[in-house]
Amino acid sequence: MTALQQLGSYVANGRPPSASLFARARLHVVDSVAAWIAGIGTAEGKTLLAFRRETEAGLPAALATHCALARLSEIDDIHLAAMTTAGGVVVPGALTMAASLKITDPAALAAAIVGGYEAMIRLGLALHGPTILYRGIWPSYFGAGFGIAAAASRLMRLDERQAADALAFALTLSAPGVGHHNAPTTTRWLAVGLAARNGLLAAQAARAGFTSDLNLLDGRFLTSVYDIQPDTADLTRDLDQHSVLAEVSFKPWCAARQTMAATQALKDILARGVAPEEIVEIEAGVLPPHHGMIDHGVTPRDRASHLTSLPYQMALAAMTPEAMVDVQQSPAAIPVPVSALMAKVKVTQNERLLARYPRVWPAHVRIATQAGAVHECEVEHVPGDGRLPFDQAQVDDKFRRFATPVVGHEAAGKMLALAAAVLDDGAAAHQLFGQIEQACVACLDGANSHN
Repeated sequence: MTALQQLGSYVANGRPPSASLFARARLHVVDSVAAWIAGIGTAEGKTLLAFRRETEAGLPAALATHCALARLSEIDDIHLAAMTTAGGVVVPGALTMAASLKITDPAALAAAIVGGYEAMIRLGLALHGPTILYRGIWPSYFGAGFGIAAAASRLMRLDERQAADALAFALTLSAPGVGHHNAPTTTRWLAVGLAARNGLLAAQAARAGFTSDLNLLDGRFLTSVYDIQPDTADLTRDLDQHSVLAEVSFKPWCAARQTMAATQALKDILARGVAPEEIVEIEAGVLPPHHGMIDHGVTPRDRASHLTSLPYQMALAAMTPEAMVDVQQSPAAIPVPVSALMAKVKVTQNERLLARYPRVWPAHVRIATQAGAVHECEVEHVPGDGRLPFDQAQVDDKFRRFATPVVGHEAAGKMLALAAAVLDDGAAAHQLFGQIEQACVACLDGANSHN
């Protein structure tokens, strides 16, 4: 069997997750729904909703929009070794499909979500996601359709051959990148939504009888077209024994994950009693592959530049830590204390940190104070990583912090309860989707009122 046939068989059979995997999936559903709601309140989210309203209706447009909303939040989960953010695509995609297709079987929804995570993350591993990202190939964009095709195959009850065809067709529809996306009116998020939509169309095509080349990953397609030599073993290894969902990290605040280890290291130094105003120099040693992405300043109204700037994120953590949970992350002007501390940050490449990369993304921070003292801290794992996993209380707290500014305290509480119940109760999934759609309309129309 080819790799796609093996994965198609896994997806189609949809074995119920174990009790521990089910509990893990529940946490990631709640976390991903928080990201989904948070995205609604952003300027980019409102642009996406307006575009959907003005262009087309129906399931494909809804799925594209909702996946884009969750992904743009930049608080969705991430698998470091695959460089893939599956939750922001698979969870809103699966819930949108379940509601639109009137699927009420919670077991099918759970299997679809787990299958979507497995497909999207394993593809990122097979394609060496951390390596191809810095060539300009965005792994989450490349794999979005693949993950949705897997989830859709399970929800639509495709057989093994149809599921494999859906995965193969989704792969042929994948594109390597979205061009320059660091701009105030970026199409990056629309692009990832449309990529997810292609996964739905691939599953629908397979159900209608269309077939695809099931040898795409085992043959020379990716090598000849994208200069990627896939490791197909990563796609199928221990499919029935080990779930990669257990390796997925939660994000503790809103920023590019590449900035978080150094930011956490600075937070740990400050927690020792060092005052930010005493700092005269900060040296942040980071992974060489990350350096070019995060060693820069910020551009007004360019949200992506704020999310990916390590000097900005470190200064924010020190001077205005409450702003780290602001999903907007694009102030019209930078506060003087923040900009002053940014100027003291020097970002360097530390080759030593590559020892366990890409499974671990460490950083080493050294600061000097006015009194001549030197403080150092090295961080390998930030809160939410596999070594420091979030529990139910932490996930719930994160949900409230990010959802309440968009829908209000009372509605956030109701949505949290529904999100925690969707894998047990088919009606909860439909109710939750309806409430999210209402929040979208309210935010777009400016009629949302907070309690």
